[in-house]
Amino acid sequence: MEAVARRRHRFNFRGSLCMPYAVFMFLFVVFPLFLVVAYAFTDANWHFSLSNWATVFTEGANWKVIGVTFIIAMITTAICILIAYPIALILSNKKYNKNKVLVYIFLIPMWINFVIRTIGLKALINGLSQAIGGFDLTASAPYVAIVIGMVYDYLPFAILPLYNQMIKMDTKQIEAAADLGANPFVTFWKVIIPMTVPGIISAIMMTFMPTMSSYVIANKMSENNVQIIGNMIEHEFLSSTSEISNHVGSTLSLVMLAIIGISLLIEKLFTNKDDARKAGIW
Repeated sequence: MEAVARRRHRFNFRGSLCMPYAVFMFLFVVFPLFLVVAYAFTDANWHFSLSNWATVFTEGANWKVIGVTFIIAMITTAICILIAYPIALILSNKKYNKNKVLVYIFLIPMWINFVIRTIGLKALINGLSQAIGGFDLTASAPYVAIVIGMVYDYLPFAILPLYNQMIKMDTKQIEAAADLGANPFVTFWKVIIPMTVPGIISAIMMTFMPTMSSYVIANKMSENNVQIIGNMIEHEFLSSTSEISNHVGSTLSLVMLAIIGISLLIEKLFTNKDDARKAGIW
């Protein structure tokens, strides 16, 4: 019995199942991130240097690109939430969505490659703008076209967390508010929205983060006329005109990761406050 116990102790089958995943994470996540950090803090001769950071933060064009990226991400996120919230509210209502068919209708586009969806959307909106005004929207109003493309591609990412949160709402609280004389607006503002705050936060993050790091949509929907941080990183890594282009591109990648990391910390802060508020009530 002791020998069998020792053999079991030596070989943990459940733990061994994690090994392929651990190897994958090291090769394709940890090691590439290590290379990015190494590039960001070294010069062309692989000596420690902060010159890459000085190059990134002292050029006004870089600040403009970062600012444009942040504004586009904020506008896209706001529009996605405004559209996704009422849709998720309708989808979570069993009266209108008895067989969950409507949910799949909104989620099926996610099964198609987003590049194909973007190219199709570009052809559609250019066809409509040509028919109505005789111009290509992607060439005449590239910023508007980018926002339309990002909202179209990332709207399901906002609908899904809101829907998952709304199907768990306590309908008795909504009924109680109506019984106590609250009108629909007061019920929505003081009962429904507080119960869906976690879903709103998740929807914001699931929309904001991919928008910040996207660049294919910006390329396709603006005819390469608008540069965001993803395009700038791509340009640096593909450029052969400078010996430090890879180093500057790695620095920009870390800047983007820092922005996303700060966003995650803000999400965590709001989530903790919401949990504390619920704990205080109950």
